[in-house]
Amino acid sequence: MSTRAMPVPDGLVGERVDAALSRLLGVSRTRGAELAAAGAVQVDGRTVGKSDRLAAGAWLEVDLAGLDPDPADVPPVEPVPGMRVVLEDEHLVVVDKPVGVAAHPSPGWTGPTVVGGLEAAGYRVSTSGAAERQGVVHRLDVGTSGLMVVAKSEAAYTGLKRAFKERTVEKIYHAVVQGHPEPTTGTVDAPIGRHPGQDWRFAVVADGKPSVTHYEVLEMVPSASLVEVHLETGRTHQIRVHMSALRHPCVGDVTYGADPVLARRLRLERQWLHAMRLAFEHPVTGGRVEARSTYPPDLDAAWETLRGPR
Repeated sequence: MSTRAMPVPDGLVGERVDAALSRLLGVSRTRGAELAAAGAVQVDGRTVGKSDRLAAGAWLEVDLAGLDPDPADVPPVEPVPGMRVVLEDEHLVVVDKPVGVAAHPSPGWTGPTVVGGLEAAGYRVSTSGAAERQGVVHRLDVGTSGLMVVAKSEAAYTGLKRAFKERTVEKIYHAVVQGHPEPTTGTVDAPIGRHPGQDWRFAVVADGKPSVTHYEVLEMVPSASLVEVHLETGRTHQIRVHMSALRHPCVGDVTYGADPVLARRLRLERQWLHAMRLAFEHPVTGGRVEARSTYPPDLDAAWETLRGPR
């Protein structure tokens, strides 16, 4: 791959190098940091590190050879047990992703991926996007199950990326959270960014990206609530961070303050969070596309235990 060179775009002025590369190249922030650490990023002819800030008017050069995947780091292309194709046509495919599956390959991840599972099943996805996540227009965390759409055609990739950016995609999740949120219907409008003391977590921070979560309590049981969540934005860990900020973390989400004793009692090894419904205008035909999912066995069993005998 060639070197990419340009003036620092206005939208990236003041950004850290790793964050800027993530936005510019469509790669993870971790991969951007790795490029900087390898000496692949120069500003005005000077090699810069991941935490350096980009200045207005500077000349940015990135050696893209570092984006070529190391074959030893690429997970084998294998079918993904439990991953179900909900609907598809020549332009897109919607899958129901099991827990423990990443959206696409990334540094350090050797487990199954949605992209790899589709390839192993004979699906050919769009070649648009960064090399390791071609066709991927949005993501679910490894520990979050549910619906995800992948573009098969270039037209679908472009249209879906625009739809997610313009927030016209309906993304509905169900979460079981600790306690009883009050009010039972509400909106959390709070910016999210990297946790100031723990870079691997996210938090509500003043200089974070705008993040809006709408929620409605569907059912209450003695120690928890089933909540329907509508995402207006799509930040990493958004629901988990916002519910934790309300002092009602997702059951099982010990990373964001959930009770580990309760998680063990419910035999939960991840947060109770599932992408239930996905709806959008078809990027090519213009028709409405809507897909629905049901709770996977581990979440269903945990919720039934919380509800108790009926």
